[in-house]
Amino acid sequence: MTAHARPTHRELRLRWWAVALPVAVFLALLALLAAGGGNETAHATDPIARFVEHLRGTLL
Repeated sequence: MTAHARPTHRELRLRWWAVALPVAVFLALLALLAAGGGNETAHATDPIARFVEHLRGTLL
């Protein structure tokens, strides 16, 4: 009985979006951090602020 030769390693190829997606998310978060200083226009009636307050109240 003869043993079949198997390749010792597999070629790993990343798709283009596997690299582009984390880069895009990082740049978006970096832009949010850079623009975070001018938060004078946010109101308590903002739907996102209400959701965050609700989520915080639920978790704490």
